[in-house]
This record gives sequence, C-alpha cells and structure tokens, in this order.
Amino acid sequence: QVRLVESGGGLVQAGGSLRLSCAASGDILRINTMAWYRQTPGTGRELVASMPSGGGTIYADSVKGRFTISRDNAKNTVSLQMNSLKPEDTAHYYCEAVASTPRSGPRVQQQFWGQGTQVTVSS
Repeated sequence: QVRLVESGGGLVQAGGSLRLSCAASGDILRINTMAWYRQTPGTGRELVASMPSGGGTIYADSVKGRFTISRDNAKNTVSLQMNSLKPEDTAHYYCEAVASTPRSGPRVQQQFWGQGTQVTVSS
C-alpha cells in the first residue's frame, strides 16, 4: 500500500507562515493527484489545494493568494506553503494522494490519506 507522512504543523500567530510537507512511500506505481485537505471538529473534510501530476493547481477560494501547493514528482512529495495565516485556518490538515499500485494495476486509482498534522493559528 501507499503510506503518506505529513510534517510541519504547529502553532503560529495570525499573519504568520507555516510550511507543510508530505512524503509518499510504499508500493507506488504512479501518483496522479496530490492534495491537501483540512478538517475541523464537527465538519467534513474540505479541499485546500490540489495538484495533478501533469501540473496545474486548484485552490479553495478561502486560501487563494495565501497558500501555495508544490510537488516533486521524482520524490513523491507535496508541500503547502501557508502565508498570512488566519485563525479560521486552524484545522487538522491531511495529505491525500490518488495513486495506482502494482497490485491494483495502472488503470485503478486509489485514494490514500496521511494521519494529518494540526495547524493552530492564534489571534
């Protein structure tokens, strides 16, 4: 299977910056999309930023202009640079990868999740 490990969360004051990183490892045939989601207690998981292997990015309206997603396809990593953080950005952030494995074959894409990392922005 595919394992995702996030790092970089923490506590920061409003207006500050944090950089989240995620590394994928395991039985990977090909990773298609890598993305960041976030979730607060009592709410569903929402997409923050997404980046397919071919390039291009998708951002939630709430983070446009403040967050930047990047990835290294050779290293199977994805990062999220978060600037001008606001208290409402406080959440548990999850890394997601849509990938195929040797077991599933190239035509089957599966969704994998990391354990997440907490980001807390104080006012």
